[in-house]
Amino acid sequence: MVPTARLGTRLAAGSRRLQLSALPIAQCAVAAGGAWFVANDLVGHARPFFAPIAAVISLGVSLGSRLRRVAELVVGVSLGVLVGDLLISVIGSGTWQITLVVALAMAVAVFTDGATLLVAQAGASAVLVATLLPPGDAGGFDRCIDALIGGTVGLLVAAVLPSDPVGPVRRESRALLDELAAVLVETAEALRKRDAEGASAALARARASQPLIDELRGALRGGHEVTRVSPLLRRRRRELARFAELAERADYAMRNARVLVRRTYTALCDDEPAAPELADVLNELANAVRTLTAQLGRDGDREQAREPVIDVVRHVRAIAGTFTPGPSEVVIVAQARSIALDLLQATGLPRQEALAAMRGDQDED
Repeated sequence: MVPTARLGTRLAAGSRRLQLSALPIAQCAVAAGGAWFVANDLVGHARPFFAPIAAVISLGVSLGSRLRRVAELVVGVSLGVLVGDLLISVIGSGTWQITLVVALAMAVAVFTDGATLLVAQAGASAVLVATLLPPGDAGGFDRCIDALIGGTVGLLVAAVLPSDPVGPVRRESRALLDELAAVLVETAEALRKRDAEGASAALARARASQPLIDELRGALRGGHEVTRVSPLLRRRRRELARFAELAERADYAMRNARVLVRRTYTALCDDEPAAPELADVLNELANAVRTLTAQLGRDGDREQAREPVIDVVRHVRAIAGTFTPGPSEVVIVAQARSIALDLLQATGLPRQEALAAMRGDQDED
């Protein structure tokens, strides 16, 4: 039963990954075939193997800096072919010749730019020239054209069959906000139980969140690139701009959460007082984060997430006069308010308006 359950889980995970990558895979397949057709049938190059290679590399299975990738690809191919052609035509082909050609091609690429793709492509191109093209073959310039054709076809396919620029950003945003809520809940539980080990685990979790932030920023770069390449999706730029603001504020909120959790851990280790009401505040803050996450759908209205955040500020204000806070409690309260401010800005409120909303609630109390 257990192996069967694990197999089912793996199959489900694989199917999910395949579903998410179906369009990028189709883009690469169409671009590879189209690049070969253009270079071989229309331009008339013999064995234009660089064209489909360039098309696939320029697209990739995941989004990234495609325009820069195409430029690095073409330059890398050009350097590799140039060095390979010049040397192989003189010294011939063999084990030590391939070693020398690859070393020189990559050295020239590192000296010229140093970009990873450029260097790798220069080395790979030198290998192909040294092993597939006979010495004295005058196809070096044709191979550079093939690389340019492949990169161009890849960009055209990305424009005609564009990926969803917002979907990956939305998924990564939800993952980051879910992690923020989880950190706040674990910290609240540690405070309530005065569990220093629980606070330590929450702190480790908060510190491990940086990859989620990096993935969100990467998804944003990819989404912006799709809208630049495809005129059909330029209207999505405004939505991406909103997610960019959310990413910035979620990053700040997680940084503030790290400070909050670290101070909680210090207070529990040093047996400092920590009012039980603070655990309730953190739970409410986590619920406000979840409300914001729920509004990230295509038609979601983030303004609905503002009131739960303001409720947290009200609660902080209400308990402020019920006890004299210690040093750690002062920091916890201050960081909770900072996270609340970050969340209000993540809903689309400018900073001054968010501050005014928080001050307004204090005045009403």
